[in-house]
Amino acid sequence: MIVHSRPDVLRVLFTLKGSIIKRIALRCLTVTLLAALIVLVERHFPAFFYPVSATPFTLLGLSLSIFMSFRNNACYDRWWEGRKAWGMLIIETRSFVRESVAITDEQLRSQFLRSLCGFAHALNARLRNEDDLAAARPWLADTHGISPHNVCDGILRQVGAQCSQLAEQNHISEWRYTLLEQRLTGLSQVQATCERIKGTPLPFPYTLLLHRTIYIFCLLLPFALAEPLGWLAPLFTTIVGYTFFGLDAIGNELEDPFGRDENDLPTDAMVRTIERDVLAGLGVEPLPEALQPVDHVLS
Repeated sequence: MIVHSRPDVLRVLFTLKGSIIKRIALRCLTVTLLAALIVLVERHFPAFFYPVSATPFTLLGLSLSIFMSFRNNACYDRWWEGRKAWGMLIIETRSFVRESVAITDEQLRSQFLRSLCGFAHALNARLRNEDDLAAARPWLADTHGISPHNVCDGILRQVGAQCSQLAEQNHISEWRYTLLEQRLTGLSQVQATCERIKGTPLPFPYTLLLHRTIYIFCLLLPFALAEPLGWLAPLFTTIVGYTFFGLDAIGNELEDPFGRDENDLPTDAMVRTIERDVLAGLGVEPLPEALQPVDHVLS
């Protein structure tokens, strides 16, 4: 995630960090060169361009803008829902730490809490299509019985079973067990929410229609601008192309908020927050340093 102070005019105009221009530069250059070529042809054969009107492009551009706003809002909703889910992960973990003080066996309590750190690491890796068991292993006392198929759920089942045993042996009250089980249920809901976002992209025909319309619009626009604007047509075509291609690329980034793109959620930093909270609850000193932005990027 990009972390910038309020940008001044120069930074707005020239900064590349967090800008989408790097991903769409080739497309913008293509429509610019095409526009220049069309203007050159128009200068030699102006009769072919007399019937071309800008009116259809005005109507199409307006419709395309509305269509893109709906798609980008849907993509941002996915990004924001993912952020809320990870916020809930932090809340549920802190609540478990606080409520686990009733467990008098400090070694067992430490095992439970460190398992929650393993859960956070495993969920982060799972959402990035990485090895979730390898990510969680340093925090787990025992990986026996945890299936590689779903490491996160295996960790929660393992902790839940041990909490149930404590309740059966009267080491914790039924009321305390119910509270701890509610926290584990909340963590399971967070996992399911993130998996739903990850595994259910926007409908492909919806995205495909938008991609095709953007390309058609930007490739045909120079034909309408060549005659009235002359050599200014490539400039205005580039501006329009930058806007539409940029909005399209931003939507693609926000659609999957759990990756490693510059504008994705800083899940590594949130996992570190969970580590610090858990270790502080166990009285461990010193705590690992909180992750800070590197070149304005918080991972």
